[in-house]
Amino acid sequence: MAFTNKALVAALAMGVAMVGAPAIAQDAAKAPQVKLSPQASKAVVELQTAVTNNDLASVPAKLAAAQAVAKTNQDRYAIGQLWLRAALLQKDNAATTQAIDQILASGVAPADVIANLRFNQAKLKFQAKDYAGADAALQTVLTSSPNNSDAFLLAGELAAAQGQNAQAVEHFRKAIAAKTAAGQPVPAEWMGRAVSLAYKGKLPVLSQLLPEWIRTAPTSSNVRDAVRLQAEVSGQSPSEQIDLYRLQRAAGALKGEGDYYNYANSAALKGLPGEAKAVLDEGFAAKAIDRSRPVFRDVYSSASSKVAADKASLAAAERSALAGSAARPAMVTGDAYLGYGDYAKAAALYRSALTKSGADANLANLRMGIALARSGDKAGATTAFNAVSGPQQATAKLWLAWLASRS
Repeated sequence: MAFTNKALVAALAMGVAMVGAPAIAQDAAKAPQVKLSPQASKAVVELQTAVTNNDLASVPAKLAAAQAVAKTNQDRYAIGQLWLRAALLQKDNAATTQAIDQILASGVAPADVIANLRFNQAKLKFQAKDYAGADAALQTVLTSSPNNSDAFLLAGELAAAQGQNAQAVEHFRKAIAAKTAAGQPVPAEWMGRAVSLAYKGKLPVLSQLLPEWIRTAPTSSNVRDAVRLQAEVSGQSPSEQIDLYRLQRAAGALKGEGDYYNYANSAALKGLPGEAKAVLDEGFAAKAIDRSRPVFRDVYSSASSKVAADKASLAAAERSALAGSAARPAMVTGDAYLGYGDYAKAAALYRSALTKSGADANLANLRMGIALARSGDKAGATTAFNAVSGPQQATAKLWLAWLASRS
């Protein structure tokens, strides 16, 4: 008789972290027509009836009976399909694994079904902590499907479960690359998982991952976390992080008292009262910080008292800086204009600083990139950030990543 199981399985729900595998499913168009041996036909049909009717209590006996009389690989394939369906209905992972093994061993399953079964076999073995078995199944999948993002993702979790953080991160990056190459959106948590593992393992690759994280998932919380991690790995003190704080501000990623205080205090210490006041004004308006708290009240009062005189001095300082031969006055005045939100004048002063003696080209390009980015000149900002090397390059790459994510 011709046997076709048209309702093999509905799904396989494994709960493996972040791995959304294709279901173990086979529609009528894909299922091969199986010719049962005369010896097995009656027993297989009885097993099919029990499974179809959800008579799971009788399945073990009927399964054993069918297995006992199976003579051909087609018999074993048909029995394996029914066994798999029953095992899934019972949520019996051990039986599911055994059924998959039997289907694969039969040699009857189509190639695309084999790949799907192998992958889910790997998931089952992973869940059972049979890491060697899971790895063997995954290698088979990746050999036949080298661009399978889900397989790379599971390989990443497998490596992470064994404390192999560097290998795990590499697998996650391959998963992301495969997903991107296929023109499919990359789930935000994939890169977040890679970042977490790189941080946990203190891996040098972390600095490469942070811009990728912002580029693929530029949420305010991700920008904030990326900035904080970059500051930590670079060993920057709060007073040295002003250009990172500026990125947080541009991305709407300032959060909590620490962010607002450290940014405002850093700006105040660098002689930028306008920027310090503006940051605190934004924090007060958002109700993120309490104006009455002494720590904010004192910084705000000090900065506010200096703004009028500082602004009044800028025009003369600008003329002198542009006419002079030293880079520092142009940088200092450019910083002041940047703090007041006059991005065009800030960019012009940074550009001028690059032509003068004593110029720190990397810092000047970084700040010019920031001014241009805030003014909406995406192309100009990109050029400036790409010109940055040395200690400021990591900050420039974060800005570039955020800028690339902007429409």
